[in-house]
Amino acid sequence: MKSLLKLTMVLAAASFALTSCNCFKKMAKNQDDVKLTCTPEVLVLNNGTVAADINVVFPAKYFDKKAELKVTPVIVFEGGEVAAPTKCLQGSKVKDNYTMVGENGGSYTHHVEFPYDERMQKSELQLRVEVKCPSGPCKTFTLIDANNGALPTKEEAAVLAKGGAEAAALAKKFGRTIAKGVNTIQKDLDYAENMQVAANDYKNVTTVVTKADILYQINSSKVAKKAIKTEQLSNLEDKVAENKANDRASQTVYVNGYASPDGPEKFNDKLSGARSESGKKAVEKLLKDAGIQIDAAAYGEDWEGFKEAVAASNIEDKDMILQVLKMYDSSAQREKEIKNMSAVYGELKSEILPKLRRAQVVNSADIKGKTDDEMLALVKAGKFGELDLEELLHIAEAKPECAIAALEYASAKYNDARAYNNLGLAYAQAGQNAKALAAFENAVKAGGNSAELNNNLALAYLANGNVDKAKVYAKAADAQTQALVAAAEGNYAAASQKLSGYNAAIAQYMNGDLAAAKKSLVNDNSAKADYLRAVIAAKEGNINNAKAQLNSAIAKDASLAAKAKNDVNLEALYK
Repeated sequence: MKSLLKLTMVLAAASFALTSCNCFKKMAKNQDDVKLTCTPEVLVLNNGTVAADINVVFPAKYFDKKAELKVTPVIVFEGGEVAAPTKCLQGSKVKDNYTMVGENGGSYTHHVEFPYDERMQKSELQLRVEVKCPSGPCKTFTLIDANNGALPTKEEAAVLAKGGAEAAALAKKFGRTIAKGVNTIQKDLDYAENMQVAANDYKNVTTVVTKADILYQINSSKVAKKAIKTEQLSNLEDKVAENKANDRASQTVYVNGYASPDGPEKFNDKLSGARSESGKKAVEKLLKDAGIQIDAAAYGEDWEGFKEAVAASNIEDKDMILQVLKMYDSSAQREKEIKNMSAVYGELKSEILPKLRRAQVVNSADIKGKTDDEMLALVKAGKFGELDLEELLHIAEAKPECAIAALEYASAKYNDARAYNNLGLAYAQAGQNAKALAAFENAVKAGGNSAELNNNLALAYLANGNVDKAKVYAKAADAQTQALVAAAEGNYAAASQKLSGYNAAIAQYMNGDLAAAKKSLVNDNSAKADYLRAVIAAKEGNINNAKAQLNSAIAKDASLAAKAKNDVNLEALYK
């Protein structure tokens, strides 16, 4: 790039070409005294923009008093070009409104910015120069060959005047390249890496409990015939049979004996035991064809059941009843108070207490759900309707290869914010950033307002190049997301302090800390990490290591081969 530091390479390199433009004769003789720099030497993508500062320093007594000069920076790439505003200069005797360069010399810095185009990765930043003198062939601004200072031939002048593709090609040929390529490492920030999945309520094993009561007369443990001919027991019997026929179900039946708390504690303990045994025998007879084990246990007087029943009742003074009974730790005293209150509140005696004189039959069944492989097979077969929402959310997380298909169906069918959120994450991981943002926005429309959705919206806007919108959501996002916003703005020093892993390595590389970048990649064996290692090695001048790392990256992700060929950071590997 040092060969580009002399403005005379832009103005003229051959004095013979300038002799006919009288005002440039002296300038050509002193061409070595003009300095030109372009910062950075390799252009850098930052926040959707490619920028550069072109600095020119003229020595004293250099610029001819009658000379005029137009310099236009142009970034050129395959299939197009973009020009920055032209810088116009003039000598002290020129009566125009351009920047004057007097006898004492002078300098200027031309800051240029170009909106990034994907084709710019492999590009050149050129200066195109037009000259004008009051005498000679350059009486009007004339494009010169900035590489050697030559004026266009008659044939070339005709091509330039005609315009079109040939003129554009000739103008490119006349331009002087001052920078090559655009470093687009910022685009490699992995925003999806910090996106968050919305949790699902899927359970591989669901416990289904069915209960039925066998009621007894006061102080009795004998099962009456009508006590087992109830709808509750009939439903429990059906449920046991249903579970028996389900090869995914395992079940246990318990018979728990209770007594109402209006009798002596020791008596109730014995009574509840007798009820559990008589209840067990009745249930064994009822379920004799089920072939399952039935366990029995006694729980004494049902004080907790009494409190729940009173709280759920319509007794006007139920709060007072419970408050009074809570004052007594002694079961004997509570028994006495319950009997007294039963005389006052008839519902206690007729409705509450009789329902506590029971053997409770409990059928507890563990139902195993579909395996992940079964769910994956259903998704691949397009049989989404055989999976419920929680299963779809689960299999999308467990088997990323089917995530998009499963979540597209789930979000459309259920209009569920979690499904949209996770679909956005799946799109982002697949590099479909526009779709990811749309999915997150649909999650908001579906009522989503979770912390993970807010965080993901910030990252999705970053991935789509809208840093300003991302900053709105990032205010309430986590530290990693806020650091990624800083990285997207080019503030790599701040970003590297909060980021970790691969994204930290990118920030550290862009901040010039190659040692820290390599350290951040130690535990990352992904293709993208190998690719970044290749870039770091090339920066260090270790071409052999760079080639090895790039080969490893391409072996894991073949698409990186095409990317590498256009990457200015790896240019040395292809020489």
